[in-house]
Amino acid sequence: MTSPAPISCYIRTKNEERMIGDVIRAAQRVASEVVLVDSGSTDKTLEIAEGLGARVLRAPWLGGGKQKRLGEDACTHDWLLDLDADEVVTPELAEEIRALFAGGAPPAPVYEMKMATAPPIGGVWLDYNLVDRRKLYDRRVIRQPDHANWDQFKVPANVPVGRLDARLVHYSFRDLAHLEDKFNRNSSGRARDTKLRPFWVVATRMLLARPFYFLNHYIRRGLWRAGWYGMAVANIAAHGRWLKDAKMLEIHLRRRQAERGSE
Repeated sequence: MTSPAPISCYIRTKNEERMIGDVIRAAQRVASEVVLVDSGSTDKTLEIAEGLGARVLRAPWLGGGKQKRLGEDACTHDWLLDLDADEVVTPELAEEIRALFAGGAPPAPVYEMKMATAPPIGGVWLDYNLVDRRKLYDRRVIRQPDHANWDQFKVPANVPVGRLDARLVHYSFRDLAHLEDKFNRNSSGRARDTKLRPFWVVATRMLLARPFYFLNHYIRRGLWRAGWYGMAVANIAAHGRWLKDAKMLEIHLRRRQAERGSE
């Protein structure tokens, strides 16, 4: 087996026995160290991880970005690979990253890759519904946000970003019920932590924007190529985005009610 690169991979976990073995084994194709930041698993997550040689940091859940910060600080190497517990490094991506480090430190401090969804029905969506993710980076240049909800860093304009061609595969949902639950939970945090737009903007979006959210996923992002299942996923994704609008409207209404009550 080809030697891994001087990279540490960190993964946030809680009860992730479904995928964690596959995620760690795939990460070890490229990273010389895998660190789990675990917030209280009671299943076999830790047993599987330690059996594969991963190092485990036990810590209470502080929120998305803050938990990643713990992972960054626990890693041995400065170059980091940020993975969720359902994201699998393909052999092609591992080879591309190893080649990047073959001659020493890479030329850019941050690298972007395409993340492809592996649905529970059908093959991996390798050529559509792709998401750009900046997962490989030098922590001496950039860090994850110190935030409870936001867990994706923004790269300053003066920092160059390299691009990797191979795919990272995301086993993001077990079934449609799981997908809907994820969108519901995520919309709550985003409604709460996003700058609140004026009432009329939020109300207009809640009234009119849902069909556009659906078309964004179904047409622009290519979910029509996944047949009936793609249509179902596009509808759930559109509803999840619409829920953010609805929950922001609820914030407005609660504030109005509180103001009337204080008069």
